[in-house]
Amino acid sequence: MIIDGNQKEKEAMEQFHNGNRQEFLRIQEEFLSAFREEYKDKDHCPCKKACRYHGNCKECVAIHRAHQEHVPNCMRPILNAKIKLLSELTEHTVVDEIGAHNESKKN
Repeated sequence: MIIDGNQKEKEAMEQFHNGNRQEFLRIQEEFLSAFREEYKDKDHCPCKKACRYHGNCKECVAIHRAHQEHVPNCMRPILNAKIKLLSELTEHTVVDEIGAHNESKKN
């Protein structure tokens, strides 16, 4: 089962955006049911970084919500993809600004 970009969950969200709440919930429960079955005995955490909270999303997210300094490693690809789309609006010039910011920190 593929979690990231799961087609079933995308279908659920399409129904949600179309105002079909019942169908959204039905399809989402199908996804969750398959997830529960597939990962009841397997690691579902995509993080490559070993940490004490690997696979314990509830505690990991609570920690990140509490300190609010950065997001969990598993959420970064999702956010980076969204940021990349936004960055296209300025021809990715933010990359130059970030680079300049990092250079000024070194000095």
